[in-house]
Amino acid sequence: MRPFATPLLVLLASWLCAQDGPETDPDNLLCRIETSHGTIDLELFVKQAPATVANFVELAEGKREYTLPGETEPRTGNFYDGLVFHRVLDGFMIQGGCPQGNGMGGPGYAFADEINANQFGLDTTAVVLPDGQPHPWLLIRSNDDVQRVLVQPLIQAMGITGEEEFNARLEELQQRMDKLTLKEAYENMGYVYDDKLESSAPTRGVIAMANSGPNTNGSQFFINLADTPHLTGKHTVFGRVISGMDVVDAIGVVPVGPMGRPTDDVVIQSIRLINQDE
Repeated sequence: MRPFATPLLVLLASWLCAQDGPETDPDNLLCRIETSHGTIDLELFVKQAPATVANFVELAEGKREYTLPGETEPRTGNFYDGLVFHRVLDGFMIQGGCPQGNGMGGPGYAFADEINANQFGLDTTAVVLPDGQPHPWLLIRSNDDVQRVLVQPLIQAMGITGEEEFNARLEELQQRMDKLTLKEAYENMGYVYDDKLESSAPTRGVIAMANSGPNTNGSQFFINLADTPHLTGKHTVFGRVISGMDVVDAIGVVPVGPMGRPTDDVVIQSIRLINQDE
């Protein structure tokens, strides 16, 4: 063996050890989701989504009051312990955090999104493509979708309140539509953005808030099984998987019934903060 072979092997072994997991920001928090299918470790983006991270951690560790559906008195406790991943869509995402187990429940309150739309170019991306088709991220499949997603919100944003005013401002409406960006379209729907934040895209392995529209965040979250660009600007990304993506993938292919509910419960046993060196 040549004299330099052993040092090279030592260097290679050291390099391989350093590749065990992705590098994390020491200013971020780490947490561990123990599930009935295994362990998932997350890095939580404290600077990117401070209110979202605080809500998630405080609910998880029993430090924030919440009110369960059907109850009037607030309570505390480890909110996520014993809940399930109630919606699993193979190739898309796994969703949990609903105390009712059906996607209809939450902690009894809602809070705002934390997203910088400009970072993803939504402020310069046209709603109408050069070929005249709507941008695919709008998920428009019919004329009814055009009315619901684009036209009616724009009419409301322009303050048009009646048929006579609508007819009088039809040319202006068309001009506004021709120049509309994705950011403006989403703002017309009620989304509010913060260009001071540094946001992450909804790519494979991130954790983001599930919601029912603008500023309706509560306790439900999802972990992406794949990149989901059509969710850009609509869901607050507040962390990423740093270990246990194999567990996420395994959950992603469990048998499911109606509405993506697993036929056998996939249980969130606990969610707790961990130290950077764990």
